[in-house]
Amino acid sequence: MASSRTLLLALFVFLTAFDLSPVDANFIKSMYFYWGAQHSAVLGNGDELQLVLDQTSGSGIISKRSFLFGSIQMLIKLVPGNSAGTVTAYYVSSNGDRHDEIDFEFLGNVSGQPYIIHTNIYAQGNGSREQQFYPWFDPTADFHNYTIHWNPSEIVWFVDGVPIRVFRNYESEGIAYPNKQGMRAYSSLWNADNWATRGGLVKIDWNSAPFKARYRTFRARACKWNGPASISQCASNTPANWWTSPTYSQLSYAKQGQMKWVRDNYMIYDYCKDFKRFNGQIPPECFKPQF
Repeated sequence: MASSRTLLLALFVFLTAFDLSPVDANFIKSMYFYWGAQHSAVLGNGDELQLVLDQTSGSGIISKRSFLFGSIQMLIKLVPGNSAGTVTAYYVSSNGDRHDEIDFEFLGNVSGQPYIIHTNIYAQGNGSREQQFYPWFDPTADFHNYTIHWNPSEIVWFVDGVPIRVFRNYESEGIAYPNKQGMRAYSSLWNADNWATRGGLVKIDWNSAPFKARYRTFRARACKWNGPASISQCASNTPANWWTSPTYSQLSYAKQGQMKWVRDNYMIYDYCKDFKRFNGQIPPECFKPQF
């Protein structure tokens, strides 16, 4: 009998950990427009979305719920053609001056030049932890899966299931980590030509407007935030909290190999190597194992 209970528990954990069924996957049910609704459209049965930017306005969406730990994913097809000066942002964030935030931002470029995948993390209001990559595919030709996975041990940025970056929890050593604030999911398309392309040297060509980004199926396999009680509830090591399983406390060797390939071949900026920017005072997490 004991062995049967053990087998059932193991099966439950497996199914929970790898269940791909979404939480509120439909855009109409799970998100709303917080900016530029007149520039947005929900398509089909609510499983597709379009954000638009022109000279009058950009647009943005936000999840109805906040989450703490789990996986937040979105399928995105970026603005095609001359997208210089535009930014398509996809991130999770809390509110306030001491907010937490985990970012994907896609920096547009002139036709024929690659997009830049810009990542960052804020903990208790402090950011400046940027890492940037070129994609190894055309992100405008089809939809690609961008996933933010975070748990009490680490945050991982995935692109089509390939990890490109990890930020581990070293809070016990005085390094802030986002684990006490619920975060909503956001995405927006906006004019950032003061900095987005070559540091602002290349401006938006409004002759190419309107700019359009397409989305499919937002999925939040995550712990729903219900106030301060969620800090312990979402972090507790229970079968329902699949993200706390030891499987997700560190990347497998295979995933580490994938990430090394991306970072060796497509990484173009790492704040941990920018000695000039920090006057030689590199942030302490840069000296800690992340992978």
